[in-house]
Amino acid sequence: MSNATAAKNSEVVIEARALHAFVVAIWCAAGSEAREATLVADHLVEANLAGHDSHGVGMIPRYMLACREGELKLNAHAQVVRDAGAVLTIEAARGFGQVTAFEAMEHGIERAKSLGVCALGLRNAHHIGRIGHWAEQCARAGLVSFHFVNVAGDPLVAPFGGIDRRFGTNPFCAAFPLEGRTPLVLDFATSAIAAGKVRVAYNKGVDVPADALIDSDGRPTRDPGALFSDTQHGALRAFGGAVAGHKGSGLAAMCEILAGALSGGFTTREQTIVSTHAIVNCMMSVIVDPAAFDAPSREYEALAFVEWLKATRRAAGVDEILLPGEREDATRRAREAHGIPVDATSWAQIVDAARMAGVTDAQIAACERNSR
Repeated sequence: MSNATAAKNSEVVIEARALHAFVVAIWCAAGSEAREATLVADHLVEANLAGHDSHGVGMIPRYMLACREGELKLNAHAQVVRDAGAVLTIEAARGFGQVTAFEAMEHGIERAKSLGVCALGLRNAHHIGRIGHWAEQCARAGLVSFHFVNVAGDPLVAPFGGIDRRFGTNPFCAAFPLEGRTPLVLDFATSAIAAGKVRVAYNKGVDVPADALIDSDGRPTRDPGALFSDTQHGALRAFGGAVAGHKGSGLAAMCEILAGALSGGFTTREQTIVSTHAIVNCMMSVIVDPAAFDAPSREYEALAFVEWLKATRRAAGVDEILLPGEREDATRRAREAHGIPVDATSWAQIVDAARMAGVTDAQIAACERNSR
């Protein structure tokens, strides 16, 4: 892991508002309109605040390369290509996922409030990022949602019992709003860990958790270079690993088909491999107005279950039973107060991307003055 040995355990810590302003400056310099740059910054910085650095500002260098290749289309918007009432098909045309998914959720929220439910297929978006962001958007509107996503044409994960890469990290997400409280938000990659977490480990020069990766011969490895170096061609495992990986593998396959095929986008296979820096996502979302159900006690029942769950006896060393979304909420509060850490290698790559876009040294210095 020589890539980041010198930077190991080295990082900058940047105040969230300064980092947000810097991301806006990068994409405005690259050619984004102000609203697009703001939506991208909102999403990336929020991912970092929630503790998901894999989906945060560290994505900017790859986005910039995809933009220069013409694969990421700036200032594109979500287009409804078929309106069947409670079912919408939305084309993103490689526009920023942070914009097109936001607009798709706006359409879905409006339709769910009108009809009680909306199923929508979003296709051909450029990286829609942390899926929990879209579930949270629905939850803020008081709506339940669940989301199936594929990373089309970017196989990084071996199916259970296999060695070769066959599908992406294909996330699943679901959210349930609670009045006056943080919503329950379950959001996870169907791989053992997200690919972006392997990238972060590679940049830091640290190992990944055991049972997350295999090398090109199918042997377990903790070296992130198995996925991100130019000389190794290993794969991520599906969640559940060597013992229960059939569960993650099966859910990943369903995400691939429900998102890629049902949306009218595409699924991963030899003929559809994306050979550029682009990250293409398709998503099938179901958004539901809980008021449409005959369930007047839904809040009581949900909170009664939460109380029952948290009252369990705890294993040694466990301080609290956490609900889906609580870890992110705690991380968000801490990072809002103390700043967002970015490893030194990733920060250098972000600065290079900013310069590529035309950001001035004075703008870079202004952001770095807010680091700790």
